[in-house]
Amino acid sequence: MQQIDAQSFDSKLKGNEPLILLDVREEIEYHTYNIGGKNIPLSQLTEKLALVSPNKSDEIIVICKAGLRSQTAQAILLQNGFTNVKNLTGGLLAMQRLQA
Repeated sequence: MQQIDAQSFDSKLKGNEPLILLDVREEIEYHTYNIGGKNIPLSQLTEKLALVSPNKSDEIIVICKAGLRSQTAQAILLQNGFTNVKNLTGGLLAMQRLQA
């Protein structure tokens, strides 16, 4: 499974590259701190796959707090035909360390 580290992800964001950011944390976590993107909690992902992207070949970067839930979400997306899915290793914690 493809991974992306915080520094590479930050470069993509700053370069305005076309990608879909999918945050799979629970809604309360998302509203406490987020960097944008769609919020579909991991517990609801299977039922809401149609909301992720109409094009299954779009680049999707899945994020969560530490990278574990997003790794599970990545597997779900790949099993359902999405082909360009990356997991943010270290999650938002890695992004916060990068920006500190």
